Amino acid sequence: MATIDFDGTPVHTVGDLPAVGATLPTFTLADADLSDVTSADLEGRRLVLNIFPSIDTSVCATSVRRFNQLAASLPSTTVVGVSKDLPFALGRFCAAEGIENVVTRSAFRSSFGEDYGVTMVDGPLRGLLARAVVVADAHGTVRHVQLVPSLGQEPDYDAAAAAVLAT
Repeated sequence: MATIDFDGTPVHTVGDLPAVGATLPTFTLADADLSDVTSADLEGRRLVLNIFPSIDTSVCATSVRRFNQLAASLPSTTVVGVSKDLPFALGRFCAAEGIENVVTRSAFRSSFGEDYGVTMVDGPLRGLLARAVVVADAHGTVRHVQLVPSLGQEPDYDAAAAAVLAT
């Protein structure tokens, strides 16, 4: 269990992010058409998971926009925005914002949050995912993790990009 901050109040997550050096936990997420997308579908590519509570908040939207910019300079890399938003909301945001280098997937019906230790278990956003970044190399080995200490704070984009480029 980890502790983060939401407007000055401690919030706990269900567990901890996977450890650097560990094998990336498998996952199943929902695509825009509600079909399942699994981690196996992304094998052989470097992976950045931009995990966030909801696309309908300013910091989450900013992180998707910023990762969209970064993704263009990260060869052989798939950047996936993950939240519990419905796929329709994620798709609507990406279409309106011209997001083309990031794919968004929904964890609304999966155990992703528990498997990655990021489901918030208390606080006003309990049940949603905490803000985090996980980077894995093309072999599925975790190379970087960040649980952002405050929900109002953006992730460290430079550290995530550096981790991708170092693999």
